[in-house]
Amino acid sequence: MVLQVLDLVGIFVFGITGALVGVRKKLDVFGIQVLALVTGLGGGFIRDVLIGETPPAALRDWRYLVVPIAAGLLTFFLHPGIGRVERLVNIFDAAGLALFCVTGALKAIDSGLSPISAALLGTLSGIGGGVLRDVLSGRVPVVLRSEIYATPALLGAGIVVVASALEYHALWVPISAAVVCFAIRLLAIRRGWNAPLPRNP
Repeated sequence: MVLQVLDLVGIFVFGITGALVGVRKKLDVFGIQVLALVTGLGGGFIRDVLIGETPPAALRDWRYLVVPIAAGLLTFFLHPGIGRVERLVNIFDAAGLALFCVTGALKAIDSGLSPISAALLGTLSGIGGGVLRDVLSGRVPVVLRSEIYATPALLGAGIVVVASALEYHALWVPISAAVVCFAIRLLAIRRGWNAPLPRNP
């Protein structure tokens, strides 16, 4: 139940980021809903297919479809001024990244994957929806820019995996892992932390 709740919350906040990008791109209500669905469900689809859980949860449980649609409609009607959209996208994207890296790692562990594979799948779950969102909206995916993005997700997933390997399953572990990922991502945005770039010839 906890895993499902975290999954749905992650879908909701990622759905908001997709819808906010649609608002900034001046898409109509249909375009905004498409971005909300793709962003909210993309990482989960990739995760479920890779661990062999087919059809994916989003196609088996109606709540997984209703949640991003609700996020898209809520954003469409209640979004603030365009000048503040990018900041909100970053905040909600960091929250979605944190929740999905944790739920992805937990699901991978439950499926019997090795610790390294579970951490990588958790990271992929976190970044997948954002990559699809950026590609569809004509932006260079955040993970391919110099910004620190995948590293916080890998760290959050790693905390969950290490705790599981030590057979420590307290509820505060995934919550703490999500908080760590969220905090590092926001700090990276605020302080302009970037991954190393190649030297100019």
